[in-house]
Amino acid sequence: MPIRVQNDLPVKEILEQENIFVMDEYRAAHQDIRPLSIGLLNLMPLKEDTELQILRSLSNTPIQVDVTFVRMTSHVSKNTSTSHIYKFYEPFESIRDKKFDGFIITGAPVEQMPFEEVDYWKELKTIMDWTKENVTSTLHLCWGAQAGIYHHFGINKTDLPKKLSGVYRHRVRNRRIPLVRGFDDIFMAPHSRHTEVPQELLEADERITILADSRQAGVFLCMAQDGRQIFVMGHPEYDRMTLDSEYRRDMGRGLNPQLPENYYPDDDPENKPVLSWRSHANNLYTNWVNYYVYQATPYDLYGTPRA
Repeated sequence: MPIRVQNDLPVKEILEQENIFVMDEYRAAHQDIRPLSIGLLNLMPLKEDTELQILRSLSNTPIQVDVTFVRMTSHVSKNTSTSHIYKFYEPFESIRDKKFDGFIITGAPVEQMPFEEVDYWKELKTIMDWTKENVTSTLHLCWGAQAGIYHHFGINKTDLPKKLSGVYRHRVRNRRIPLVRGFDDIFMAPHSRHTEVPQELLEADERITILADSRQAGVFLCMAQDGRQIFVMGHPEYDRMTLDSEYRRDMGRGLNPQLPENYYPDDDPENKPVLSWRSHANNLYTNWVNYYVYQATPYDLYGTPRA
């Protein structure tokens, strides 16, 4: 699938080197089709890394996608240059009158704070409410999933005894649902978090359907409103070396982190990690785009009163 991005987006060159079809604005403007419009609210600190990971994940269906990067106006990113943010990201206020086929809300490094103490929580609540009327399907990732479940369903996260970091085995709960179509019975996926949404509370809420879980990592994937809201508790978009970078970062900060589980061969951080989750990650994003965005969205977003 061609991904339309701005001509000078830095990660565009990396995607092209990986033979991912990236279409610039000029070429996209000369195609007589309506691409899918997907917004990305990127709350991760290293925004260019997340841009690359998400764009790579969206590149595996034959549908053209027009991606809009969205930023908070109530928060200033400290780990990505201001010039990059203001050049490539739209403030929410400038897109709130638009409609999107799909929308992605990423994780954020604030999971150990109460939601109400996050400096952009009020704005995020506004955005999550806005998605219910202006987006066909919204995909929430990691902390974004915890935030969405708390805001929409009132189920709060709880602290884990220690950080959950590694690559874990998961089982598919109901393969009749298109979101997990093509998944193996057992699949691997990365997690990196200090908190969780208790599985027993999700199980008890009839509004939420659990699609995949893990004995070690708990719920991985669930959805509501027939897929208009999808929640992914892990990080299927992570690169091979992302957990390694987090581990070495925490080591450098003197935090004495535990090794990510099921990640380094022989539990030796000098060994190159095995990439064991990419195919299912691609499948997840492809199924989301195909079954919950493309096949559910109207051709004319603005000609339909409710997306």
